[in-house]
Amino acid sequence: MRLIISFLAVCMLASSACRKSDEITTSKDVKLSFSADTILFDTVFTTVGSVNRRIKIFNDNQKAVNISNIRLGGGKNSLFSLIINGVSANEKSNVQIGGKDSISIYVKATINPNNLNQPFIVEDSVLFNTNGNDQFIVLIAYGQNAIFVNGETIKSNTTWKAGLPHIINKSVTVAEGVTLNISSGTKVYFHGNSTMNVRGSLRVNGSEYNQAVFSSDRTEGFYENEAGQWLGIRLFASSFNNKIEYAMIKNAVVGITADSLTSDGSTKLLLANTTIKNMTVAAFVGYGTDLIGFNNLLYNSGQFLVYGVGGGHYNLKQNTFAGYNNEFGRRSPAVYFSDLSNSSSSDLAVDLINNIIWGVLPEELQIERKTTALLTVNVNNNIIKTSLQTYSNLNFLGIDPKFADVIGGNFRLQSGSPAINKGLDLSSDPFYGSYLKSDLNNSARLFPSKLGCYEH
Repeated sequence: MRLIISFLAVCMLASSACRKSDEITTSKDVKLSFSADTILFDTVFTTVGSVNRRIKIFNDNQKAVNISNIRLGGGKNSLFSLIINGVSANEKSNVQIGGKDSISIYVKATINPNNLNQPFIVEDSVLFNTNGNDQFIVLIAYGQNAIFVNGETIKSNTTWKAGLPHIINKSVTVAEGVTLNISSGTKVYFHGNSTMNVRGSLRVNGSEYNQAVFSSDRTEGFYENEAGQWLGIRLFASSFNNKIEYAMIKNAVVGITADSLTSDGSTKLLLANTTIKNMTVAAFVGYGTDLIGFNNLLYNSGQFLVYGVGGGHYNLKQNTFAGYNNEFGRRSPAVYFSDLSNSSSSDLAVDLINNIIWGVLPEELQIERKTTALLTVNVNNNIIKTSLQTYSNLNFLGIDPKFADVIGGNFRLQSGSPAINKGLDLSSDPFYGSYLKSDLNNSARLFPSKLGCYEH
C-alpha cells in the first residue's frame, strides 16, 4: 500500500514540475499587459495623500515570467508611491507572475495643491523590465489648484471666468450649436498634445489690460517661448460666429485652424487685438474660410504666419506680420494665399490694408491663382518684404519698417520708421468704430496712421 502511495506522489510531483504555468520563460518576445496604460488622479490632494488606485499586471503567456525590475521613474523624488504584492516599495526586483495569472500594484499620490512651485500636472511612470523588454504605465495627477478638463465635451452654453486656470488634458470640445464664452483674464493651459475643438462657437472677450491666455501648462521659464507644446484651436465646418479679442495664443503647433466658410454667410472668425506667437507650423491656417483680422501681432512661426488655401475671404487691416523665427529652416512666405488646396478650389478674395508684412526671407507675401476660380485682390498701403514689383503702385516694397527690438519681441516702431503716417484713412470702414479707431493697446489711431498694429 505504501508503495502505491509513494508511486502516486512521485507521479503528482512530476506532473506538477512539468506544468507550463510554473516554467519561467526567458523569451525576449514576452510582454506584460495592464488594466490601464494611464492612471489619472482627478481629486484634490493634501499632504495626507490620495486614495490608492489599483493596477492589474497580466501575464498572458502559458509560462511564468520573471519581472526583473518594477520601479517609479521619479525614484525617491517621485510624488507617487507603490505597494507591490502587498509590500510598500517604490522599487522591487524579481517579481514572478505565473502563466495566465496576474498581480496587483497599488499607486498613491501625495500632492499639496497649494504648492505653487509644482507644475499644474504632475507626471511619473511605473517602469517594468521583463526579459530585457521595457514597458511603462503613465501616472498623472493634478499638482496645483485649477479647473481640470479631461477630454470633455461642452454640451450647453458655458462661460469660463478668470480665477483658477483651466487645464486641458487631451482635449476640450465645444459641441455643435453651443457657445463657450471666455472672460477677460481667463487662463487656459493645455497639457502635452491637447487641443480645443470648436464645433459650435468660441467667444473670447479679453481686454487691453487683461488678456485671455491660451498656452502650455508648462510655466517654467525654460518653456516660456518653446513652440509646439500643444496642438492649437480648431474651428470645424459646423462652427460659426467665432470671435477672439484681446488674447495671447502661444507655443502651439498651429495657433488657429479654420475649416470652410459658414453655411449662413456669417463670419467664421473675427480676430482682433490678439498676439499669436511661437508656433511650430503656423499662427493661422484657413481652408476655404473667412477671416476678419484687425490690430493683430503674429510672429515667430516655423512655416507660415497666415496660410489661407482653397479660396475664402480675408479682410486684414492694421496687422503686423513679423516672420523672424527661422530655427525650423522656414522657406515659405510669412503670408500666403491660394485658391487651391489639394484638389479643392474656390474663389479667393484678399483685402490687405495698412499692414506690415516683413521677415527674414526675400519674399514674405505670396498670393497665387492656380485654377479658374475668381481672384479679387485689394492690397493697399502695406510695407511688404519683397523684391517683386507686383504691388509697387500702392504699397511700400522692400523698406525696413524699423521695429524697436526684434530679438526681444517688441514690434513697435522706432522713431523715423518709414511706416509712420503711411496708413490709408479707414474712418469710413464698417469696422472703424468697433476696432480700427484704436490700436492693439487701445490707443487712439489718427490718420494717416502708422502701419501695423501699433499707433503709439
